[in-house]
Amino acid sequence: MAKLLIAEDDTSVRLLVERALRLEGHEVISVEDGELALEMLEEHDGAFDLLLSDIRMPAMTGIELAHAAASRWPGLRIQLMTGYAEQKEAAEDLAAIIVGVIDKPFSLVDIRRHIGRVLASPTSRSHGGETAERFCA
Repeated sequence: MAKLLIAEDDTSVRLLVERALRLEGHEVISVEDGELALEMLEEHDGAFDLLLSDIRMPAMTGIELAHAAASRWPGLRIQLMTGYAEQKEAAEDLAAIIVGVIDKPFSLVDIRRHIGRVLASPTSRSHGGETAERFCA
């Protein structure tokens, strides 16, 4: 299965996503903010199949994390998640470096199904006129 990195500051959401993805057999490492996620990426030299990050986090936002991760590891799939419509709109400018934005709240089934589709996708990022919306649950 896949090796996943989750960056989410809300403990209950982080644990829910971590549990859901482990039930699918994935290796999951989770951290509570973008700075720690970047440190984990550095420690593993970007060797993750997917970075799943909340947009709104203290210290470093998911958008800042996406830019930093994509510049260092251009092949890394990056999926963002948010419960705020205005943040989702801000992330649309990232279509070249992310696979999409998933809306919160979501269920265990929703996140498992969504991440399964992202990992099964032959391309790592949106391109050619496709938008991040295409990958939203």
